[in-house]
Amino acid sequence: MAVISNYWGLDGIILLFAAIVAAYFYMTRKFNYWRKRGVLEVPPSPFLGNYSDCLFMKKSPGEFLKDLYDRGEGADCVGFYIFDKPALLVRDPGLIKHILIKDFNYFMDRFVTSGEDDRLGAANVFLLKSPAWKTVRTKLSPIFTSGKLKKMFELMTDISEDLHTYLESCNLEGEGRVMELKDVCAKFTTDLITTIAFGVRENSLNNPDAEFRKWGKRMYSFTVLRGFELTSLFFIPKLAKSLNFSFFEEGNTRFLTSTFWSTINERIKSGAKRNDLIDLLIQLKNSGQENRIFLINNNGDGDDLVAQAAVFFTAGFETSSTAISFTLYELALQPEIQNRLRKEIHEALEENNGEITYEMVVNLPYLDMVVSETLRKFPPLPLLDRVTAADYKVPDSNLIIERGTPIFIPLLGLHADPEYFPNPELYDPERFSDVNKRARKPCIYMPFGDGPHNCIGLRLGLIQSKLGLINILSKYAVSVCEKMPVPLKLNPKGLITTSLDGIFLNMRKLTTEAS
Repeated sequence: MAVISNYWGLDGIILLFAAIVAAYFYMTRKFNYWRKRGVLEVPPSPFLGNYSDCLFMKKSPGEFLKDLYDRGEGADCVGFYIFDKPALLVRDPGLIKHILIKDFNYFMDRFVTSGEDDRLGAANVFLLKSPAWKTVRTKLSPIFTSGKLKKMFELMTDISEDLHTYLESCNLEGEGRVMELKDVCAKFTTDLITTIAFGVRENSLNNPDAEFRKWGKRMYSFTVLRGFELTSLFFIPKLAKSLNFSFFEEGNTRFLTSTFWSTINERIKSGAKRNDLIDLLIQLKNSGQENRIFLINNNGDGDDLVAQAAVFFTAGFETSSTAISFTLYELALQPEIQNRLRKEIHEALEENNGEITYEMVVNLPYLDMVVSETLRKFPPLPLLDRVTAADYKVPDSNLIIERGTPIFIPLLGLHADPEYFPNPELYDPERFSDVNKRARKPCIYMPFGDGPHNCIGLRLGLIQSKLGLINILSKYAVSVCEKMPVPLKLNPKGLITTSLDGIFLNMRKLTTEAS
């Protein structure tokens, strides 16, 4: 005889229904959290909250947050739910400035977290938590001074020659031919980063079997599983930690670790100096500071040193390659902008007797405007994330943001807001003229973040992107082709901003400076 009714089957149905009802009430118990606090709240769905489009990869994380931003028009912030967890999306530039700069001590840490076994993920300067983060950041900052970057630039010029060799081999004379330029740009920036971060002349541009390019492609192959894993690290880190999701896959970790230590040991043995990241990390190792600097590692195995080189490589090649390829895409659509930029490049080269120098790269005003506009439309990492370290009272408000609340700042939303950037879909470098930059409020345009936790390698990223564009546009023209959809679609599985279909453009060699 059944327990509740006279039939076991009916008992099972009743218990299942009761379990569903209980789960429903449990998962929706916080769904008035933001409304009770007077915050505009996007109506959530049972069980998934507002996270379904991102979870099922209908939208990329950047597009998911941009949609929330657009729905909160007129509000300073928007409350939403990741499953049942309340999260806050911040729209107001004034509040953003408090979070990133003025009241940084409340928001020092990113919400993103890697798995316990992912040492390279957990220990790198991007994911590392306070107080270790501050110490590591301070020790790594000297590698990005203008003096160090000038010396690194000497290493980069060799890679420019590899790029020219590759493009010459592509037979681009006459009408040219269609090329997938995202891959070309990624090979170029991979070679730049490997020579700086690992002291290796990879030449993946001319070597199809190059190891760094193979592993780099694997890092950013946004399969459904990998897309879910990386997105989870940013939005549901507790679940990601329990499932031991990782920022670096096991194969990547083995490759980067073995390559790093091979380079370190060879450099120590030879005593050679290259003014690169490896030199700085060797200084830290030899000074006996490693275990004091990298506070999460107490066994002295050096993985925390590897972690810095690993994130330097991973973040450096992909973000710069997307910036170059997106710029070429926009220039193909607007030949007049392309021609104006090429004219500036040719004039600078003529003044420099054909030589590309560090000073030339950083001082071309229209090139800077063009790259800035690309980063507005396509910020490489389209979101900033923080978590509150203690209860925080929002200035001039009764709102208290409770400790542990995830905070998201949607760069795609801010950068495409017509209040700040009229006709935002139009690609217009004039937005970044000196006059327009001075008139713009702070904490609106932030492709590299802002405040103490901004991107440590932002200047290097800009130099790489500008160097690639100078090398390509000085000798080649790009134009649209049938294979490239216009407008392009973003990859919904990609954590970073990337094209779903690649960047296919027709590329031809110039016969004169003007054609």
